[in-house]
Amino acid sequence: MPKTLIHKDLLFPAEPGVRSIARGLYERVAGLPIVSPHGHTDPRWYALNEPFPDPAGLLIAPDHYVYRMLFSQGVRLEDLGVPCLDGTPVETDGRTIWRRFAGHYHLFRGTPTRLWFDYVLQSLFGIDEPLTAANANAQYDRIADCLARDGFRPRALFERFNIEVIATTEGPLDDLKWHARIRDSGWKGRVITAYRPDSVIDPDFDGFAKNLDKLGEITGCDTGTWNGYLEAHRKRRAYFKSFGATSSDHGHLTAETANLSATEAASLFDRVRNMRAGEKDKRLFSAQMLTEMAKMSLDDGLVLQIHPGSWRNHSAAMLAKFGRDKGFDIPTSTDYVSALKPLLDLVGLERDLTIILFTLDETSYARELAPLAGVYPALKLGPAWWFHDSPEGMRRFREMTTESAGFYNTVGFNDDTRAFPSIPARHDVARRVDCAFLARLVAEHRINENEAHEVAHELAYTLAKRAYRL
Repeated sequence: MPKTLIHKDLLFPAEPGVRSIARGLYERVAGLPIVSPHGHTDPRWYALNEPFPDPAGLLIAPDHYVYRMLFSQGVRLEDLGVPCLDGTPVETDGRTIWRRFAGHYHLFRGTPTRLWFDYVLQSLFGIDEPLTAANANAQYDRIADCLARDGFRPRALFERFNIEVIATTEGPLDDLKWHARIRDSGWKGRVITAYRPDSVIDPDFDGFAKNLDKLGEITGCDTGTWNGYLEAHRKRRAYFKSFGATSSDHGHLTAETANLSATEAASLFDRVRNMRAGEKDKRLFSAQMLTEMAKMSLDDGLVLQIHPGSWRNHSAAMLAKFGRDKGFDIPTSTDYVSALKPLLDLVGLERDLTIILFTLDETSYARELAPLAGVYPALKLGPAWWFHDSPEGMRRFREMTTESAGFYNTVGFNDDTRAFPSIPARHDVARRVDCAFLARLVAEHRINENEAHEVAHELAYTLAKRAYRL
């Protein structure tokens, strides 16, 4: 058995000279504070500061990476404790779920999930041997013992992880009561929100019409009219800003944008609002709303994040049984050059606007995204995301974008996770990969070592703060 799960030279180049450069770069950035400007941790954790329930509830339940791998190998979601919408009984015993996970842990060999999980076991709980069926009970007991201590409550972990700021993500109908409770508690941890309006922008979202009614009730705006609907967004964005929001986030199927006249947009909204829109109209409405959000960002300063290219909830049967976000989201090919042109024609040259583009289609990195971000002042590239949030994905991102966009048209790293304990692991992996990439540039005499140290600091810390206006 290894004496450590995480080697000190993890992800550094094999060639000794380049590895030495990477080590030196990493040592200067390893301890920098974590800036987590986009993610999906639960603000309730920080508000209530209650102990996490058990090892399975902390490490398995929030993680769709775990669900999808185990399900692909025949493990039922019910057996992992995932609730069914129809009330079908599911496993509720944390130890049983943990043991089932441990018995299948070998499935994660070579995956980023394994890397993150091992990192958490070692750095957070002092476990130095891989999880197996044989040691599952012992590891469960050790972790459970830790979770019973005050030092493992959410706020203590926030501080232990050296998190400077973390952004959660809430929908426009959320009352942000947990953020209010955090603010009123006097705790100094900086937890902010982000505006995610999919539920009132996507006509296919569950309960879309009722969501618009609710939006009108909350804001006092007439969301039966185009102008009233837009004003409701402005009011909610202002409310989110009052709780620290510096960004909005948009999970559209495509990156399509549109620039309709006010009359055309009002007519389109009327068709969508009254459930008379076909598929073409629905896509056009989503496209128009990306442009409307960009225009609002010019007014209120929120950074606009676009997360396109995921066919969400691909299995209709699993969506009906378990609901959203259970691992059945699949990447699709995505066009950016044509899709973004209406928006870019309108606001792409604005230097005071920041639009951060993400992708699940890596073929677009060098062909579309890097050239676009390399010339339009409003555009920045988000880091390797979701399926590509891995050492290989991060390397490919740097290799395919740096030649056209450089480093300074990217925004550092964000973890985009629901799995709170994995946040330090994810940032550490990103820092190691970036230092390895920079070490190669130094070894090839493409930049000098002083420059590499400066860039490493920017990638690990400064670029995210700057891009997200933190």
